[in-house]
Amino acid sequence: MSHNHNPETLGDKRLVAAIGVNIVLTFAQVVGGVLSGSLSLIADALHNLSDAASLVIALIARKIGRRPPDAFKTFGYRRSETIAALINLVTLIIIGLYLIYEAIGRFFSPQPIEGWTVVVVAGIALIVDVVTASLTYTMSKNSMNIKAAFLHNVSDALASVGVVIAGTLILLYGWYWADTVLTLIIAGYVLWQGFSMLPKTIHLLMEGVPEGVSIPDIIDVMEDMSGVESVHHVHVWEIAEHSIALEAHVVIRTVDLPDIERLKAELKRVLHEQFKVGHSTLEMELDSSVCIDARETDSHRNQS
Repeated sequence: MSHNHNPETLGDKRLVAAIGVNIVLTFAQVVGGVLSGSLSLIADALHNLSDAASLVIALIARKIGRRPPDAFKTFGYRRSETIAALINLVTLIIIGLYLIYEAIGRFFSPQPIEGWTVVVVAGIALIVDVVTASLTYTMSKNSMNIKAAFLHNVSDALASVGVVIAGTLILLYGWYWADTVLTLIIAGYVLWQGFSMLPKTIHLLMEGVPEGVSIPDIIDVMEDMSGVESVHHVHVWEIAEHSIALEAHVVIRTVDLPDIERLKAELKRVLHEQFKVGHSTLEMELDSSVCIDARETDSHRNQS
């Protein structure tokens, strides 16, 4: 009997498992929130539903991203994971704003809350949230897509902690306002997480220079190589996360074709080793003085 231990397949199975438990939990939280009258529990349920949705989006994006390049997408489909991260972060922000809107409404029209129901359901939710986060933690380290979904889970786990605290305060002291205050804290955390990752995602989609990469440093390293006169028109971007591409014009002094090819190969090797550039396009240009010298040499040969 064969066993599939492919990391990609195992990762997909983890996401499917996380999606399943989150959907079941969402229904339980909605029922518990309606029965108890707790806004923070319903808010946690809505956030949890977004967790399930974010995981579905992340899973679909992973599958699309593994498709090979074709005539329509010559660089492949890996950027789909970045688009999925953007979708998940935007929904995270929308949910945070909605929670603030609902919490402010509760300040003006408070409602009775059943503390025990809140504590029990939120406690179960916390366990599920921790399990879900553990399923995606390792995968989130190297994927913006999975990290966006992971942040949904982490913020939801903290939300469940907040709901338990609110329910306990209601049981012990009758502080019904604690439910609203905790909702605002949860919303603030959700917004902070969303806005902290959003600029990075947009930067990648806008083909900005990858984090930690300096174009002046790249030019200095290239110009230090023997045979290179200067480097200009340098563009560096990420085709997809962790996949850096570069194009540049390289002015050289040699006119010998084998030397040009060796220099180009050496430049590509250095760019890959020092700057993790996986795809580089180098346009080699002859220095104008070399062209003049070459023409003069040809002229002398013809005269002789």
